[in-house]
Amino acid sequence: MIKRISLAAFTLLATYAGFAQQVEFTEYELDNGLDVILHQDNTAPVVTVGVMYHVGAKDEEEGRTGFAHFFEHLLFEGTENIDRGEWFNIVAANGGSNNANTTQDRTYYYETFPSNNLKLGLWMESERMLHPVINQIGVDTQNEVVKEEKRTRIDNAPYGKIIYSTGISPYMFEKHPYKNSVIGTMEDLDAAQLDEFKAFFDKYYGPNNATLVIAGDFEEEETKKWIKSYFASIPKGPEVERIDIKEEPITEEIVATEYDDNIQIPAKLYVYRTPSMKERDAYVLDMISSILTDGKSSRMYKKMVDEDKEALQVLAFPRSQEDYGMYVMGALAMGDTPLEQLGESMDEEIKKLQTELISEKEYQKLQNKFENRFVSSNSSVQGIAASLATYHMLYGDVDLINDEIKIYRSITREDIKEVANKYLKKNQRLNLDYLPTPESK
Repeated sequence: MIKRISLAAFTLLATYAGFAQQVEFTEYELDNGLDVILHQDNTAPVVTVGVMYHVGAKDEEEGRTGFAHFFEHLLFEGTENIDRGEWFNIVAANGGSNNANTTQDRTYYYETFPSNNLKLGLWMESERMLHPVINQIGVDTQNEVVKEEKRTRIDNAPYGKIIYSTGISPYMFEKHPYKNSVIGTMEDLDAAQLDEFKAFFDKYYGPNNATLVIAGDFEEEETKKWIKSYFASIPKGPEVERIDIKEEPITEEIVATEYDDNIQIPAKLYVYRTPSMKERDAYVLDMISSILTDGKSSRMYKKMVDEDKEALQVLAFPRSQEDYGMYVMGALAMGDTPLEQLGESMDEEIKKLQTELISEKEYQKLQNKFENRFVSSNSSVQGIAASLATYHMLYGDVDLINDEIKIYRSITREDIKEVANKYLKKNQRLNLDYLPTPESK
């Protein structure tokens, strides 16, 4: 996902005159390898403490899928100094909120507190890193939680296999672990032994595989002392060997059908494998998505929904990841519209991008949209914290929080045409019919 800067309301107004506020930050590393990023903003008495670990679903062993996401739940169970089940109570009692999330590439935990509780947030995250209690009762409890999450979000949710890629990724990746879903399989989690969970923590949850971010109302020198006190003594973990698996190019269209018990409206999907989110082409594909389906004046919406009334809804978006990405296009059929017809209409829009430069008027509208996205995103210190950690860990460039808009500004009409020709080819895609199961019709 592309992250951008956050601005106060008065700055948002200023941006429309062409100005953008810089997000200032301090970056340094502790002796144990923990990367630290500080963004001080004393305009409101709120502070976010976040820790991002460079471990995601792609780092799991074959036959043990779901471990990274499972830890997103397990590490709220408790620590040697935080009783089981008390984590959320402590946060709430001190006026805070907290959460965590997992992707294929990383896992992120954070708390947002009134700024006078910054020290508490630092202590809690140091406890999670140094003293988690990983026992059988916690594993069994969270196993049931994860199973319910899978049932709710994927198994019983309309289009759940598309939203969470479980019905897409296995077609797009043969070797790379991106073929597996983030939530994993319940069979793998059921089969795992307690020692395997402990080993996973020991391998990936060391300070040298983490980035600590603090954003909001604090005093830098005092905060640096607290960080040293809570984190500097945590032992360095083993060096993590990064996944380096190359996929062979897709050279022939993959035609497939998936069924969903929870839907009544069929969909046609085209999915293309794309480069790492760090590549400039990934930014161009983001712009192409906007051209195709961003708003009622977008090309696919105007043609397929408004004019031809063949689609109930259309979609086009890049699913950006550290090693490879995917580009997903699709349409939900209106009435009895054949899916083949939807596919032909999508191909027509792709062909236009590949053979014609977008107009100057459309190009300026596109640039304005991305300027506005840049200045209106990350509207909280919580968002800035997550962006700083993401840019550092997955992009290797924290300065992108300020400089990313320059990449979008540099993209030309010719670039859009070139990238459409490079990636949106028929012989490089998954052609998927996503249908209701016959019994549900």
